[in-house]
Amino acid sequence: MGYQGMVDGGDNIVEVSWESVSSILQVGGTVIGSARCKSFRTREGRLQAAYNLVQRGITNLCVIGGDGSLTGANLFREEWSGLLEELAQKGKIDEDAVKKYAYLNIVGMVGSIDNDFCGTDMTIGTDSALHRIIEVVDAIMTTAQSHQRTFVLEVMGRHCGYLALVSALACGADWVFIPEYPPEEGWEDSMCVKLSENRARKKRLNIIIVAEGAIDCHNKPITSEKVKDLVVQRLGFDTRVTILGHVQRGGTPSAFDRILASRMGVEAVLALLEATPATPACVVSLSGNQAVRLPLMECVQMTQEVQKAMDEGRFVEAVRLRGRSFENNLNTYKLLSHKKPDAELPKTNFNVAVLNVGAPAAGMNAAVRAAVRVGITEGHKMFAVIDGFEGFARGKIKEISWGYVGGWTGQGGSILGTKRTLPAKYLEKIADQMRTNNINALMVIGGFEAYLGLLELSAAREKYDEFCVPMVMVPATVSNNVPGSDFSIGADTALNTITDTCDRIKQSASGTKRRVFIIETMGGYCGYLANMGALAAGADAAYIFEEQFDIRELQANVEHLTEKMKTSIQRGLVLRNENCNENYTTDFIYQLYSEEGKGVFDCRKNVLGHMQQGGAPSPFDRNFGTKISAKAMQWISKKLKETYRKGKVFANTDDSVCLLGMRRRNLVFQPVAELKNETDFVHRIPKEQWWLKLRPLMKILAKYKTSYDVSDSGQLEHVAMHSPKEAETGAI
Repeated sequence: MGYQGMVDGGDNIVEVSWESVSSILQVGGTVIGSARCKSFRTREGRLQAAYNLVQRGITNLCVIGGDGSLTGANLFREEWSGLLEELAQKGKIDEDAVKKYAYLNIVGMVGSIDNDFCGTDMTIGTDSALHRIIEVVDAIMTTAQSHQRTFVLEVMGRHCGYLALVSALACGADWVFIPEYPPEEGWEDSMCVKLSENRARKKRLNIIIVAEGAIDCHNKPITSEKVKDLVVQRLGFDTRVTILGHVQRGGTPSAFDRILASRMGVEAVLALLEATPATPACVVSLSGNQAVRLPLMECVQMTQEVQKAMDEGRFVEAVRLRGRSFENNLNTYKLLSHKKPDAELPKTNFNVAVLNVGAPAAGMNAAVRAAVRVGITEGHKMFAVIDGFEGFARGKIKEISWGYVGGWTGQGGSILGTKRTLPAKYLEKIADQMRTNNINALMVIGGFEAYLGLLELSAAREKYDEFCVPMVMVPATVSNNVPGSDFSIGADTALNTITDTCDRIKQSASGTKRRVFIIETMGGYCGYLANMGALAAGADAAYIFEEQFDIRELQANVEHLTEKMKTSIQRGLVLRNENCNENYTTDFIYQLYSEEGKGVFDCRKNVLGHMQQGGAPSPFDRNFGTKISAKAMQWISKKLKETYRKGKVFANTDDSVCLLGMRRRNLVFQPVAELKNETDFVHRIPKEQWWLKLRPLMKILAKYKTSYDVSDSGQLEHVAMHSPKEAETGAI
C-alpha cells in the first residue's frame, strides 16, 4: 500500500515473480495498492521505512505517483545516509550494512489522471480518464438530442483543467471552465447569449464542462450548481448536472495508457540500472512520442510554480508554464468554439475545399470540423467535397457553414464520404471543378491514397494551372502507414478496438483451460496495429511483414506456449497482421498451432475485419484530428497570402504541397515530393518506422529471451523553465 507498506514492512514488502504480474495489464487502478501515508511525512516514519528496505537489501526505488509522492521520494533519498547512520547508532543495523547500502537510487513515473505534472506531455492514467469522460458525454448527447436540454458536466481537476479542457475539445462543448483560464468579467451574459444563439439555430443540445477547481477572475469558485442555476434563472432551459467523480479513475486502461506505462516502466528500470550516486533523482516522461528522463525536482518545482502563478492571479503565466501542449489545446478550443459575428470576420475572398480520401478512419469528422471552422475564422469560404476525388470530378461540392459541422467531433466514419479512387484518371474533370468553383487551396484528409493523390496532383501542375494552389494533407488511416508521420488519425481508435476485443477474448478463456487465440488485424503491409495491439493486450507473439519470420520461428513460438501452459497462465494470444506473409496465412498458423499443440492446448481464431474502422473516435483521435487540422488550415492561410499575385493564387513550388505529420516531438510540414525517398511504394509503408524499436519490449514482456536496445532510451535532460516543451504532442 504505497509508502504505508514501506513503513509497516512485514508482508507488505514481497518479492514478485513473473507470474505475479501476469494478467494485470487490463486491470484498472493498482493491484499493489496505494495509500496516503501520514507517518512517511515524519522522520520517524522514514527511518522505519529505511530499516525495512535495508533488511531486504533494497536500494533502488521506482515510485509511481503524483508530485507529492515524488517529492517525498526525493526527500527520502536526500536523508538516506543520515537515516542509515541513525539506525546504526540505535543498533538496528551494523556498520557493514551502512557501507553496503550507502546509496538509494530513485526514479519516478507520474501516475495521475489530472495530467498536472510539468515536464511530461501525458501522465499515466490521463488517457483512460478521458475515455471515461467521453463515454459519458457521448451517452448524454444521445439523450439530449431527443430533448432540448442543457447539460453541465463536472469533471475532476482541483488544480489543473487538463481533463476539462481536452474533453471540451473532444466533444465540441459550448463552454468550459478551468482553473488556469478564468472567464472574463460578465461571462454570465456571454455564456447565456451563446446558449440562446444555439437554441435559435435549432441546436437541441448544449454542453458545459466545469473542472471541479474552476474559478472566476477574483479566485472565487465556479461550481456546476452555480452554472446550472444561472442557465435556469436567465434562460429557463431544462438543465441537468452530471458529476462524474470517481468514475474517471476507474475502468480498464486505454491502449495508449498500457503502451505508455509499459514504455515508462522499461525506461525507469534502465534509469535505475544506469544510476550512480551522483545522478540526480529523475522522472521518466513522455515528450511527443519520445521517452525522456528529466530531473525530478526541476519538474516538481515547475509544477509548484503553476499553482503559485494561479494563486497570485498570473493566469497567462500559469497557462504558459503548463507547457506548449496545454497552451495549444486552449488556443484551439477558443478558435473553434465561439464564432465571431460575420461583421468582425476578415474577408479574404479565398475558397478552400476539404475532402476525405481512402478508407474511413475515426477522427476524420473532427478534422473536417476544425478545418471548416478555422477556415471561416480566417475569412475564407469553405467547400466540402463529397466522396473524395471521384466526387470532386462529378461536381459533388458545396459551400459549408460554421453550424453545419456542429456535433461532428464525436461521429465515427466519414460524414463527407470517402473513396480510395486516385485523381489521375479524373484530372481534367477535377481541374474543371477547381475552375468552376474558384478553389484556391485544397486540404486532403486521408491515408496512403491521399498521399499518392497529392503526388499526382502536383505532377499535373505542368499541364493544369488549376492545381497550382497550396495543398496540404492531414494523415488519417487506421493502418498508420503514411510516410512523414509517426501517428495517423484513426489508428488509436482501431488500437483500442483491438485491445478491447483481445481483453474479451482472454476473459472468455478464463473458464477454459489451455487455449490459444490467433487474431488477425488490419493494416495492409504495415504491422503497427498488430505490434502495438500485442503490446497493449499482453500477447505472446505478433507476426508482421516488417520483421520476416519462418517456420522455425513459428515452431519456437508453439514450444514457448507449450511451456507457458505448464505454469498458472494457461491461455495464449497471438496477433497476425493481415499481409505479414502470403503463405503463412491466418488459417495456416491456426492449423499449425492446433496440430503442434494437440494434447496441450486447443486453438481458436478470430478475424477482426472492418470493426477496426468503425466506432466513435477515441479522445486521442478527436483531439489529434482537431489540432493537426487547425494547424494545417493556418498553414493554408499563410501560403495563400504568400502566393497571391495580381489578383490570382499561383503556387507551383514543392513546398506548397505538404503533408503535416508528427515527427518525434514536433508537428512538421513536409513537401510530399521529399517524402518519396522515405516511401516503399510497393508495400505502401514508410521505409523506416519508429514503433519497430518497441518490438523487443513486446517479446521481453511475453518472456522471450531477447535484448532491448538502450541506445534510443532517454538520457537525462533539463526542463527549460522559460521555454515550455516544444512538443506539439503525440499525447494529445
